[in-house]
Amino acid sequence: MSVLPDPGASRAVLVGTSRFEHLEPLPAVANNLRALADLLCSPLSLQLPAQHVTVVEDPAAAHTVVGAVRQAAAEATDTLVVYFAGHGLVDAQDQLVLALPHTEFGRIETGLPYDWVRQVLLLDSRAERHVVILDCCYSGLALGRMSAGTGLADQAAVEGSFLLAAAAETRTALAPVGETYTAFTGALLEALRQGIPGGPALVDLGALYRHLRLTMAARGHPVPQARDRNSGAQVALGHNRAKLPAAPVAAAAGADAGERPWPDPRAIRTVTGFFTALAQVRVVSGLTHRAVSERSAGRMAAGTVGRLLNRSTLPTTWGTTAVYLSACGVPDEQITQWQRAWQQLRAQNLSAETVGPAVTRDGGPEKAKAWQRPLSAFRRRRDH
Repeated sequence: MSVLPDPGASRAVLVGTSRFEHLEPLPAVANNLRALADLLCSPLSLQLPAQHVTVVEDPAAAHTVVGAVRQAAAEATDTLVVYFAGHGLVDAQDQLVLALPHTEFGRIETGLPYDWVRQVLLLDSRAERHVVILDCCYSGLALGRMSAGTGLADQAAVEGSFLLAAAAETRTALAPVGETYTAFTGALLEALRQGIPGGPALVDLGALYRHLRLTMAARGHPVPQARDRNSGAQVALGHNRAKLPAAPVAAAAGADAGERPWPDPRAIRTVTGFFTALAQVRVVSGLTHRAVSERSAGRMAAGTVGRLLNRSTLPTTWGTTAVYLSACGVPDEQITQWQRAWQQLRAQNLSAETVGPAVTRDGGPEKAKAWQRPLSAFRRRRDH
């Protein structure tokens, strides 16, 4: 069954190199980074908090990228998304090397071996699921690192890995001159923004891969490749916009309510995830705040609906949330699962309050490394 990651327990690291000293520039890559970062934070996709998306543009050295991935891998307990766009090269051992601004042909020490990133994901990550998206030439070479052979991937037994590569191991990716995005990332953004006609309710990686193969082949572009390990293909990157109501409607939920793509409360692990999923319930229902109020038989005012969805702390009682879910048309058995999720989070919060907040050795909250650039900083720099 497809599942949307909990945004509070998930992280994304987006890496891109658009400017090079010795290779052809790829100006579209900078647009890729900004658009994908915005999308992952939006209701169209995972609704990740801005501080959970790290953008590394034109990294000066390999350790900059590896360090950012390692930090996110230490923080994510649900899903970790790693994306790279730029030139891909092949070394003397036919291994994929990700190009950096100072990379030169024939000098492997000037690039970032993909294996370094792979080792962080396999050995240092706390995340249950890993999604790797490579938009570069020869990115299919990375597929062998998650194959069913006898390599490190099998020794580490990584659960829920999905690697999506823009091109086969012998093909170059496409960055059309004058286009806003590279061909592969442009098609990926289009699928998540507009949805997949006739596709599933949730755009999981398996459905996204099949759609991208058809789309890219029809356009005469390089066909992407993928490797799924265990349940990786079931990770969803958003609701299928083609399946959601075109606009909120005031009509009551019909008999198909149980078949709608309701958020799965069993996937909720954090307070952020709880309220993100709660807001998605109303979107899936197709109801406005006023319509939810009307369907609650006077038990919830429209303003109360808005205040509930905009909370940052869990309600101390369950009643209002139950009324909201019922008014949206969520089946009773799922409401029971929602209550369990609320109870578990309440218990975790009470336990955390008893223990107290974690502090670093200097007595302050733990801070991000200086070489990491959270999305907010990336936005500020690019707006100038």
